Amino acid sequence: MKDLSNLTYSEGSRRPRKRIGRGVASGNGKTAGRGHNGYYSRGGSTQRRYFEGGQLPLQRRIPKFGFRNVNTVTYETVNVEKLNSFEAGTEITPEVLLEAGLVSKKTLPVKILGNGELTVKLTVKAHKFSKSAQEQIEKLGGVVEAL
Repeated sequence: MKDLSNLTYSEGSRRPRKRIGRGVASGNGKTAGRGHNGYYSRGGSTQRRYFEGGQLPLQRRIPKFGFRNVNTVTYETVNVEKLNSFEAGTEITPEVLLEAGLVSKKTLPVKILGNGELTVKLTVKAHKFSKSAQEQIEKLGGVVEAL
């Protein structure tokens, strides 16, 4: 019966430690399992992480990518089909779009894109318009005004 007073390790789970450098007969004598010459045969030798034996390391071989242009302007975009939720004749500004939940950040400029079909005559004030969006708004008699 096993209880806390007579616990043992399961068979084969523990191996005796190697007695290194205790003569040729031990199997780990002379060079103590380190081979003959070389960096790792000597004391104080440690391998750096990512070291590839003098080969150019992977992080230096692969191309570096990624570039952020400091002059890039990021726009909050709204498609014209989303503007159908407003009543005809409404003046749409970035503030109105923010209240309606069509844009999420008031700090970014707004661009109206021409995806979908517009069915309501509107006055739209935004920072930029795509050509197709501008055509759709003006085709219905609406007004496009760039801020």
